Amino acid sequence: MITIRRAVEADFDALWPILRDVFRAGTTYAVDPAISRDAAFAYWMQQPAATYVALLDDGVVGTYYLRTNQPGGGAHICNCGYIVAPAARGQGLAAQMCLHSQDQARAMGYLAMQFNFVLASNAGAVRLWHRLGFATIGTIPDAFRHPEQGFVAAYVMHKRLT
Repeated sequence: MITIRRAVEADFDALWPILRDVFRAGTTYAVDPAISRDAAFAYWMQQPAATYVALLDDGVVGTYYLRTNQPGGGAHICNCGYIVAPAARGQGLAAQMCLHSQDQARAMGYLAMQFNFVLASNAGAVRLWHRLGFATIGTIPDAFRHPEQGFVAAYVMHKRLT
C-alpha cells in the first residue's frame, strides 16, 4: 500500500539519491546533470508550491512537486514533475502520484495542469499521461539533447481539472 504525504526537509536525505541518479542520467529531465545537492534541494523542495513523497514499507519510492506554471494571469494552471525510484517502477506509482497531484492541485485552486516538457523518448510517461486524460497540445522539435538518442522532441501536455 502506497502512502503519499507532503514532504518535509528531513525527507531529502532519502530523495537525493533518487533525484541525483535521474538527473545524472540526463534522459528525462531538462536539469543540469551535474546539479549539486543544494541546488537540487532548492529546485525540488523549496521552489515548488508543494512537494510530496510516496512511501512503501521500505521507505521513499517516489516524489513529485507541484508548482504554479506561470505567474499572474497564468497562475490558475499548475505544473508537476514526478520521479519513481528504479526499484519501484512498473508498479503504478507514477499513476497514483499523478492522480494524487490532481486532487492536491484542485484543493489548491488550480483549474488545469500542464506538463511543459515531456520527452517524446519517454514513451512510458507519454502513454501514462494520455491514459490519465492529458492531451498533447504542442510539440517542440529537437528540444532536448538526449545522451543516447541525440535530439528528441518534447511535448506540451495539458488537462483541465474542473
